[in-house]
Amino acid sequence: MFDLNTMVFAAVCGLAASLFLAFVTWLVSLVRRDVSIVDSMWSVLILTAGLVYAAVLPDAGPRLAWVLALAALWAARLAGYITWRNWGDGEDHRYQAIRARNQPHFEYKSLYLVFGLQGVLAWIVSLSLLAALAGSQAMGWLDACGIAVCVFGVVFEAVGDGQLARFRARPENRGRVMDSGLWRYTRHPNYFGEFCVWWGFYLIAAAAGGWWSIVSPLLMSVLLLKVSGVTLLEKDIAERRPAYRDYVARTNAFFPGARRDAA
Repeated sequence: MFDLNTMVFAAVCGLAASLFLAFVTWLVSLVRRDVSIVDSMWSVLILTAGLVYAAVLPDAGPRLAWVLALAALWAARLAGYITWRNWGDGEDHRYQAIRARNQPHFEYKSLYLVFGLQGVLAWIVSLSLLAALAGSQAMGWLDACGIAVCVFGVVFEAVGDGQLARFRARPENRGRVMDSGLWRYTRHPNYFGEFCVWWGFYLIAAAAGGWWSIVSPLLMSVLLLKVSGVTLLEKDIAERRPAYRDYVARTNAFFPGARRDAA
């Protein structure tokens, strides 16, 4: 592990990179009048911070190739999928609600309400990458566990997203609730996969001596469960799609489990 000054310098550089990319994305949003493009950039913000850590640290540890490869795989898949899914749909309804609540001049307020906030959150999440890259300890069984959990999370999330995309592509499924495949066992396989990815990165960081970076997976868990994930998505979905109430009664919200019989 590097000395404190080196770690702080690397962290500050990562924050600066994340905020700069968020600022550029905000400029694009002004042209497109669509702040939801930040969703496509979320994983890129985190990956960018990780790449900066690798570049700034004088001699990154033995986990460099693994950490950057896994982070790049995760970021490319997630950014590509979200961009493809949202292409041509305009601004997401969640961001339209935020826009309506923060008039007038939301386009300028969004710099800190949306893009600045996302940049800071992405940087905090990226600290597990910093801790993993900074460790000089030889790789061991905990690294193997972390890599396995991370890969499992990427695959689980990708399979869930793919199943939902194919379901929505069929006209006969319009208005219906997806409750097969991984969606039979958890209402949010994509979020559960994301959860696994970041606890996997944390295990790698812990193996490198970076136990302090637990703030990264904890923050991601809170975001997925209580802020921008499950809670926000399900806030009004039962009102828009009544069949979802039965799905909620039968299916675990987050952690996969056996389907329950309706009461």
